[in-house]
Amino acid sequence: MATAQETHKLPGDLNDVPGWFWPLDQVLFSWFLERQERQDTRGDLLELGAYLGKSAILLGHHLRDGETLTVCDLFETEPPDAANRAEAAKSYSTLTRDAFERNYLSFHDALPRIVQAVSSTITDEVGAGTCRFAHIDASHLYEHVRGDIGAARELLLPEGIVVLDDFRSEHTPGVAVAAWEAVLNRGLSPVCLSSQKLYGTWGDPEPVREELLAALRERDDIAVTVEEAAGHRLIRARAKSKRMRPPSLPSSRHPAPAPAPPAPRVDAGPAAG
Repeated sequence: MATAQETHKLPGDLNDVPGWFWPLDQVLFSWFLERQERQDTRGDLLELGAYLGKSAILLGHHLRDGETLTVCDLFETEPPDAANRAEAAKSYSTLTRDAFERNYLSFHDALPRIVQAVSSTITDEVGAGTCRFAHIDASHLYEHVRGDIGAARELLLPEGIVVLDDFRSEHTPGVAVAAWEAVLNRGLSPVCLSSQKLYGTWGDPEPVREELLAALRERDDIAVTVEEAAGHRLIRARAKSKRMRPPSLPSSRHPAPAPAPPAPRVDAGPAAG
């Protein structure tokens, strides 16, 4: 994430919500969540770091009866240490819980469970082995990201999916170190890489990787390559253009009005002789 974005407008669709949740990742989130639904994998959803709710809104679209979406973010609460305070002042100066809630309720009837606290508290709030999907997008500082990854491993089901944001952005080296450390030394198997996010599991990666590869190769708007690195097969996905076929997205309660039809053409009649 780079700079704060405008927060006061009621969103007419998901892409009106400020945030850095690109169409390719919307497609990938939806694919993983829909695969879990097809397989009747039951479990809660978790997001560490919500900003203004763009990805949380999509996660909420995939909740089923008896499941809970938990969102953990400091929002406007002052971070506990100087490094976090500097990061928050630079990138999240307009972030408030009210803005998040306003955006989320533009698409859903009820709010998710909100933990307004540092992400290191999440294992006190969510039960071990209860989540099927976790999105980590909180601090960019190595120590915090490393802790968030450890928490995700504890809270996920054995075949659960974790998504690490900003794992290769030039301004987030701490995330990159923590992400690849998890792959090399902490048992995380990468499944897919987008331009912003690493999708992985601590379960068996092969079944989900093969299904995803087949699904992506059927699309003409996503470029797919497969590489080997340190004993891991990596699917790399890249949007071919800015126009992608969107997944199923939640509808806003404030849709933009349809454009007015063009005014009828008036025949001026024959020119005066």
